Amino acid sequence: DKGINKCKASLHMVFTGNPGTAKTTVARLLAEIMKDEKVLATGNFVEVGRAELVGTHVGTTAPLVKKRFKEAQGGVLFIDEAYALAANKQDGDFGQEAIDILNKAMEDFRDDLIVIAAGYHDEMQEFLDANPGLRSRFNRTIEFPNYSADELVEIISNRAAKLDYNFEPEALEFIKNKFNQVLSFPPENFGNARSVRNYLNNAINNQANRLVSETNLQEDELMTIKVEDLENLVLS
Repeated sequence: DKGINKCKASLHMVFTGNPGTAKTTVARLLAEIMKDEKVLATGNFVEVGRAELVGTHVGTTAPLVKKRFKEAQGGVLFIDEAYALAANKQDGDFGQEAIDILNKAMEDFRDDLIVIAAGYHDEMQEFLDANPGLRSRFNRTIEFPNYSADELVEIISNRAAKLDYNFEPEALEFIKNKFNQVLSFPPENFGNARSVRNYLNNAINNQANRLVSETNLQEDELMTIKVEDLENLVLS
């Protein structure tokens, strides 16, 4: 019995990486897999951020943290941008209290709950240093790298297809070159799949504006994105 508890306690994890690198998606899948493997009872997935854990006045933080743990019991509690709990050190901020209660609750609920804390790599180190017990609780870290240009092209192509759009070949080549260029010097905290979704939405808007002034359109042209729809767009 003690061995099982120890095993489960060791499954708490830190996911580090930029936005849009599938940290939340993987955490959801993990909850399902752990349920199927009978490591977790329900496979519940509860996603929270600072606002769901930190109270606004004395006595409100502990009940909030415990409530979220009870909601996630039997599954995964996913704390997105967990470093935000440690970011504000001003008087009257209860982020540190939330971290201290979180540290204790991870022990109290260890029998049937996995906590995954996610965020940027550097900022997550500050979070892990905010309580002496946290690094031993989160004893494994998984890094989520930025997607490659080819992977981002696949993501945007699949997303476009789901919306019934397609790219002319020249547009697809333009996109691949654009993604390669951006990823050679990616912006800080690059948004990956999120950036790609925004890029596609903006391309569709440009395409719609272009078509307004055109006449005698063929049906397939209504759903085709061309290079001219992409030329003024920024991927960031």
